[in-house]
Amino acid sequence: MPSVPSDSELRAAAFEQVRRLQVTRDQITADDLKVGFFHNGTRYPLINPQRGIFKPQQMEALLSIRTVFPRAGNRVWYDDQRQVHRQIYNGEETVDYAFMGTDPRAAENRWLKAAMEQRTPIIYFLGTAPGRYEALQPAFIVDWDAQHARAKVAFSDGPPTSASAPTESLERRYALRLVKQRLHQSTFREAVIDAYKSRCALSGVPEPILLDAAHIIEDKNEKLGQPVVQNGIPLSKIHHAAFDAHLLGIDPDFRIHVAKRLLLQKDGPILEALKDLDGALLRLPPRAADRPDRDRLEQRFGLFKALG
Repeated sequence: MPSVPSDSELRAAAFEQVRRLQVTRDQITADDLKVGFFHNGTRYPLINPQRGIFKPQQMEALLSIRTVFPRAGNRVWYDDQRQVHRQIYNGEETVDYAFMGTDPRAAENRWLKAAMEQRTPIIYFLGTAPGRYEALQPAFIVDWDAQHARAKVAFSDGPPTSASAPTESLERRYALRLVKQRLHQSTFREAVIDAYKSRCALSGVPEPILLDAAHIIEDKNEKLGQPVVQNGIPLSKIHHAAFDAHLLGIDPDFRIHVAKRLLLQKDGPILEALKDLDGALLRLPPRAADRPDRDRLEQRFGLFKALG
């Protein structure tokens, strides 16, 4: 009769499966997660598709938590689905994770508490786009707040199955900085283009392959350059190049401006199409919360007026 695998054996197998996925994919998909992981020929799930906090029946302790990025038109379940990206890019030591409902005695919320008390390494599947995830492991529950119905999550840069929960501020910030670097490029383009329903915000071109996620404020600016949706605009390749060269500007009221030196030129239909944008309004995303940040636009528009 086969022996029952231990919690640590199953956890190691789950971490190894996620590591293999990360090696072969830019981002993990919902279909990848449905496959689960295997140990001694037996399949085990990585997540519960209906809930964000998951412990397999065969395990004693929490295995994974998940934050989804909702599809267009779908409701956002919890604030942390949007705020976690902002917290990461702001360089905080930890990120918030909402309880399942408001009852701290619910099973899922008790799993969070037990993981904190036992310093259990877990996997955080962070939604980066509809049906896409960045797997952050090992993650640790480092605080459990019944009053505000939320936990706090910290990350470690150590080996998934042997790392210990980080306790020092410097250690937590360093690990979070590594997470930030991983997320930067992989999530920014997906999030921006999805927010605008895969259309260029200037021309309306509907082909994602032809679109870039243009930064309003460049990413080396520590204060305003975070790769969040409000700092991005989906632009076709030619519009992105013109925007970066300050030949196109967008003011804080979302009005498009074309540099005078382009307006004075006459050289074919592509140039005329750019010139026709002068005075038009930016095509805004459906959600007001995803619109370009006016303060960032104002700063960028100042550069356009000076250089365009």
